[in-house]
Amino acid sequence: MPDLRLEGATKYYKLEKKKLLAVQDINLTIEQGEFVFLIGSSGAGKTTVLRMLGGDLRPDSGSAYLGDKNMGYYFGPLQFRLRRCFGYVWQEPQLLRKRTIYENLFMALAARAVGKRVKWDKAVAKALALVGMQGVEHCFPADLSLGEVRLVELARALVNSPQILILDELTANLDDDNIWDIMYLLNELNNRGITIVMATHASQYVNIMRRRVVMLRDGRLVSDVHNGRYGEAPQNAFLTNWAEKQINKRRKWERK
Repeated sequence: MPDLRLEGATKYYKLEKKKLLAVQDINLTIEQGEFVFLIGSSGAGKTTVLRMLGGDLRPDSGSAYLGDKNMGYYFGPLQFRLRRCFGYVWQEPQLLRKRTIYENLFMALAARAVGKRVKWDKAVAKALALVGMQGVEHCFPADLSLGEVRLVELARALVNSPQILILDELTANLDDDNIWDIMYLLNELNNRGITIVMATHASQYVNIMRRRVVMLRDGRLVSDVHNGRYGEAPQNAFLTNWAEKQINKRRKWERK
């Protein structure tokens, strides 16, 4: 299973005739089998970082690697083959409203299983069973609650047995019971060796799970803490800087 790596990754977006900086000079390595929470306020650049890590977006400068492969150099079928390592859940709705749950997962499976011999029905049933959503194959998305829809979207990401999950605000707008069910499931998947990179605002669950926590602020990586808590590192960094200033002030006073 390959590592993920960003080296000096910078990305701009065009708004009318202006270039807006999304993220700047991001250096980040995620080793195989890690569980990483990506945190920061809205607009901090979390989605951009996730899309670059997942090969869905190319940096304007710098590089994004999957193992030893620079994903920016791969196009067409080769890029498609690399992206089969990933399962994605983005913020935007992914399920087609006029298709059943089975059809939604079947299409995701068929679209990404080129060159693979797959037992389609069994793969769909297995993915739904993993997230505890057996028996909904013939339902439509409108028949399910918001929490159930998010679980189905996670099943859709898992249907091809990916090595890496890229999750963007999977728990947004869910109640505590649904969030805890999802976190428990993700922990089990990670224990099976799946790498998970997840952007979230669910601070209390980040604090409970104590995994690696990477924080972005204004498009820059400001902290990276293993066994971290939500917002812990920036606060500690502030206290450290404050303490250093106090020490320097005291030294100046002693010299006088």
